[in-house]
Amino acid sequence: MKDMTLFRSYLFALVVAIVGSNLLEDLGMLQVINPDSGNLETVELLRQSFVPIANILGGFLFGLGIVLAGGCASGIVYRIGEGQLSALIAILGFFFGAVMTADGLLSPINNYLKGFKVEINGTTSPALWDLFGGGPTLKWLTIAIFAVGVLTFVFAGKPEFKSKSKGFAWGTTGVLIGVLTIASWWVSSYFGGAPRGMAVSGPIREFFSVLLTKSTHSAFPEFSFLGIFRGSWGMFFILSVPFGAWVSAVALKEFKWKIPPATEFLTVFFGSILMGIGAVIAGGCNLGHGVTGMSTMAVSSLVAIISIILGNWTMVYFKLIRPMQD
Repeated sequence: MKDMTLFRSYLFALVVAIVGSNLLEDLGMLQVINPDSGNLETVELLRQSFVPIANILGGFLFGLGIVLAGGCASGIVYRIGEGQLSALIAILGFFFGAVMTADGLLSPINNYLKGFKVEINGTTSPALWDLFGGGPTLKWLTIAIFAVGVLTFVFAGKPEFKSKSKGFAWGTTGVLIGVLTIASWWVSSYFGGAPRGMAVSGPIREFFSVLLTKSTHSAFPEFSFLGIFRGSWGMFFILSVPFGAWVSAVALKEFKWKIPPATEFLTVFFGSILMGIGAVIAGGCNLGHGVTGMSTMAVSSLVAIISIILGNWTMVYFKLIRPMQD
């Protein structure tokens, strides 16, 4: 708890992502092709609707599931590339929980919770500056105040940019994640048909939907691949994550097939189901809300990521800390 290195790296990434992503938006660099007219149209960053009850409850459930599953949604995806077989079970559990919540038994509850939308400054998808009235001036003033405050905390930790061991130093990691977040908005806009950034929850569902039905059934644009199936940018993004992890693990000579005990499989499966349920209710995961969503400074993403952290801390206490105190 005393080591704030990872948290500082995360905040560093947020500042880079927030500034860059909002510059893309204000400079009109996020464009899509109108399917009806065929013309390029400028669009805004995708901000989730503010549904506080769903954001809080879903985020908390997702945070609980992270500890049980042994990693977050993005974590279980990249760990496949490292050879961890438990991650495959976690992916299946996540998909099961997500589909059950979006389209199955729990869908009435999900739809009910999503019905409590809150409008701020005339929009149901408010950013932080809408709390103060909105507009370009307040937008960049809010971003500036946030950036100065966060960077003061980050640089108090003396960020390192030269790695002393394998992998990247935490300062470099923060910058790279921020740049990747910005790039994902632009790439998904120009090559994916709509700016959606990096996410895991939706793309996992899209991938399995293609396997089962030959279509992602996504709200985002689909593309036909040789007439065999209809895929999306998100589907290929989710496939690239374990591939990139595998390349990295092989290069660092860390790839190894790992088979956990049978009891751990059950815990991981249950935890990943919780994550799938929570992700759908909250409208995203720790990556979708905590990085991509926060790069837009959406109020919904801020509430969701705080709830995810609280859920995570709660399960850590009951599963790890309290048993040591007994």
